Amino acid sequence: MPVARGERFECAMWRTLGIWGCGVALVVTGAASAAAQQPARAGSGAGTLSAQAAVALGVPPPAADAQGPDTAADPGEKEKPPEEQAADTGGLIDFFKSTELTGFVDAYYGWNFNGEGPALLRNFDVNHNEFSFALAEVALEKKPTADSRVGFRLDFDAGQTADMVNSFEPGGPEFLDNVQQGYASFLAPVGKGLQIDFGKFVTPHGAEVIESRDNWNYSRGLLFALAIPYYHMGVRLGYPITDKVSLTGYVVNGWNNVRENNGAKTVGASVAIKPNDRLSIIQAYMVGAEQQDNDDDLRHLFDTVVSFTLTDKISLIGNYDYGRDEVAGESVDWSGVAGYLKYQHTENLAFIPRFEVLWDSKAFTTGTLQNVKELTLT
Repeated sequence: MPVARGERFECAMWRTLGIWGCGVALVVTGAASAAAQQPARAGSGAGTLSAQAAVALGVPPPAADAQGPDTAADPGEKEKPPEEQAADTGGLIDFFKSTELTGFVDAYYGWNFNGEGPALLRNFDVNHNEFSFALAEVALEKKPTADSRVGFRLDFDAGQTADMVNSFEPGGPEFLDNVQQGYASFLAPVGKGLQIDFGKFVTPHGAEVIESRDNWNYSRGLLFALAIPYYHMGVRLGYPITDKVSLTGYVVNGWNNVRENNGAKTVGASVAIKPNDRLSIIQAYMVGAEQQDNDDDLRHLFDTVVSFTLTDKISLIGNYDYGRDEVAGESVDWSGVAGYLKYQHTENLAFIPRFEVLWDSKAFTTGTLQNVKELTLT
């Protein structure tokens, strides 16, 4: 079972309302993953992070003489041959053998040079002069394949990050707050394979994700925090047109709502283009009514993410967002751009600056008419 640990030191500066702020964070993360059929090895240290992600699954076939005197089979019923019983049990075991279990813990210490917390316009790592528990996650996933077309994903989260992600939920801040994702999947035998997901899933928009370990920087940027949603509830369809182009479409309740807040639905689509191993382009769009008890005013979101590997040591990411809505008959919009550079000096050492600008001309996302800039060094 692979186990990963990481320590990152990050300094971030941001400017809002004419005031510059600066914060530093020392971050320790640990992660573990294992195939569900692999038991923990002797001496691996049960109780540690490397041991808690191992599960052994096994269902022995029933013994031929297991029938008791008081539970005699109906003479009219025919017992399955042993080979058929073994096949039924084996199918169940094979299903769970391809299930993966992963987990990680995210904690940090943060210092805000403005001398107070929570830090303005930051996302998740907002505490000042505190050792903070950000997130613990355990995820189960069985990907659907041509040989086993049913799958699922279930992510259990706990911590301050999970609370903040769910803070906009119309069903209440505690409604499914510990379930970041939970959906069933089916790979329909259509062409190259049409995957259908139903349930709660994270948004396809943006260059960053909720899990800090999967981002280049530890902190999340302005665009992730203020320009796009966190999650959706509904149906998602994905289809690979070629090995270089794939399409995704979805119909959901809206932005950050498992429970519906109006009578409308939000629709969206994205296209991913990967012409070669160095370049990746993802263009996404979604539209729908998002305001409470309002089915008429539509919110639009355009999201573009471009990734490019310049050399073996240098990689780049660019992200652009534009959003528009109608509030009380007035049009509001916001936009932003983010640039990332990653210089991988050695296998275990990298330098990663991020620079962003968010234009909030109608005070819709930040609550104030302003342009916000931020620079982060990791």
